[in-house]
Parts: sequence; structure tokens; C-alpha cells
Amino acid sequence: MSNPEDYTVGWISAVTTEYVAAQQLLDEKHEDPPRLSARTKNSYTVGKVGKHNVVITNLPVGGYGTTSAALVAEEMMQSFPNIRIVLMVGIGGGVPSRSHDIRLGDIVVSIPGNGKGGVIQYDFGKTIQDQEFKPTGFLSQPPTSLLTALGKLQAEYEVEGHTLDQTIDAVLEKKPRLRVKYGRPDPSTDRLYQSHVVHPVNGDLSCDSNCGDDLELLVSRRPRTDMEDNPAIHYGLIASANQLMKDALARDKFAAQMDVLCFEMEAAGLMNNFPCLVIRGICDYADSHKNKVWQGYAAMTAAAYAKDLLNKIAPWQVEQEAKIVNVFNEGSHNTHIEFNGENRGFQVGPRGMYMK
Repeated sequence: MSNPEDYTVGWISAVTTEYVAAQQLLDEKHEDPPRLSARTKNSYTVGKVGKHNVVITNLPVGGYGTTSAALVAEEMMQSFPNIRIVLMVGIGGGVPSRSHDIRLGDIVVSIPGNGKGGVIQYDFGKTIQDQEFKPTGFLSQPPTSLLTALGKLQAEYEVEGHTLDQTIDAVLEKKPRLRVKYGRPDPSTDRLYQSHVVHPVNGDLSCDSNCGDDLELLVSRRPRTDMEDNPAIHYGLIASANQLMKDALARDKFAAQMDVLCFEMEAAGLMNNFPCLVIRGICDYADSHKNKVWQGYAAMTAAAYAKDLLNKIAPWQVEQEAKIVNVFNEGSHNTHIEFNGENRGFQVGPRGMYMK
């Protein structure tokens, strides 16, 4: 039976599709851990990626958003007290622009820059008439060991290219029943509509029927060449909030103001309390034309990238990072406030406050 003290890497998924993809990228799967504590509500999958012992958990079904992510992460740290680094791996909405040729199946990785930690909470700020949205704070950056490995992997990909599709194909060879949902969809289903084109609110039909493939409605993009990575990897700012972005005009506004590359719903709940790198496979364009066709493949590309990244980190580098549970608990204290008519516990630590 697995010993919870042996695991140093945490891997958090938000939805079942991401959780399935993560499990397929383990090099070894260990026996389930014993009952961890009376408070434990998370389910865990434990195993090995390269030389690292990894624990994977998933948010409760229907439990999306920043608060849910924070609660799940806090419980993971208490149950596996030697975790030093955390990866938030899954799917997100891409933000294509003239500067960033983001397409479905591509990967966006959060990296710090321009005074930002890699993730911005875009529903936490202020809007002033006739002025840009003003964020009132930025979230912490990932731990040094992850950023060092990321730079090494980025350089290797630039010289040699990556083998993410080969990694995914190897998984699908072993688990052929996953091929329909998790294999790469037909490229013709990757349509980027002009920002003013809105999917009918009550349209039950797909974009094939409701929006069509009229070239005047679509953004023209050249095919990628054999000398380009496909899927491509993009590094930059990820926007996170407790709301789903489905507005192409708002998407483009954030892209212009803050150079955001991706929208998602969980990372802001982690960054200030748990040193974390966010890796997102792009499954839609954060507009009204959402569908699930690319979700499985996007989850696989993100998980395959996370595996490559972990293989660039030596175990001793992870051991040099502080135990996250210690970082979180240091100087923290409990308080209670009224929340939706219910007396809820909060813990306030050196990196912020979250709901207990």
C-alpha cells in the first residue's frame, strides 16, 4: 500500500476528461493510498512519472471554479505532506490574435513576465468608464524548479521539436477505446469564427448547422508546415475566474489590454497559496461556439507536456523546494465569517485567504 509521505509532486485536474488523460501518462500506477483522515473527501490516483512520485486528484463533479480548486488543493497538501510542487493540468479557451497563432489542441503554459506571475484573476479588479480594466493584484509565480525545467524544455523543443503526438498515440495503442474521444479530431473541425459571429443562444444544433463554414464568417489561417510544431506550445499569461468566458469581443479586449493567451476557471484559487504551474490544452476559442469535440485531445496534449516537463526536473531539485503544507501553514490563522447565511471557516496565511 502506498505511503503518503513518499509523494512530492501534486497534479490537479478539474474535470473527468482531464483526470482520465492524466492517469494514462503515468509510467507506473501504485496501489491506492490508505484512508488518509476522517476529513478526506478527495479521491486520489498515485504513481510515478519518470523519477517522481506523483499524486493526481480531481475536483468534485460539478465543483468548478477557484474556491473548489483551493479546497481540493489544501486537502491534498494535508494528506500528502511532502508535496513540493503542483501542476494544474487540463483544458482551457484559447485567445488567438495577430501575435499568437493559437489553434485547437495547442498548449498554453503560464509563465511570469511584465510584473505578472503567469496567472491573472480577471474578475478581481475594477473597471473605470472609458479606461482599461485595472487588475488590483497579481498572483504568485510558479516555483523555481518548475521554471528552470520549463526553460530547458522550451529550448529543447525549439531545436528538436516535440513528440507529444507520438506520446498520445502510444497511450491510444494501449487503450484503443479512448481513441474516439481522446485522439486528434479532423482538422476541418477547427474553425475560428470572426468575433462578431455569435452562435444562436437557443441553438441546439452544432456550428456545422447553425453557423456553417462560409469563408466570410471565418478567420483565414494558413496551414502549419512540417517545420512547425503542431500542436504548438505558447508561453504567457493565463486569465482565471469563477466564470466561463464565452464572449469573443470580451476575449479580444483582454488580449489587447493584457496579452492574455488563455481563459480558464481554477488556477486563481491555487496560485497565491500553492506554488503551481498551469498547463492548458486549448479545446475552444473562449467564444459562443463552444463544443466538446476537442476536449479529450486537448486534455491529452496538456498531460503529455506535463510529463515531458517532469522528466526535465531532477528529484533533488524538487526536494529543494519547501513543503507546500509548511509554506501555507506558516504564520496562518483561522477566522470565521458569515457566507451565504452559513458560518464558514477561513484560513488566512502569508499568501492569502481561502475558504476552509
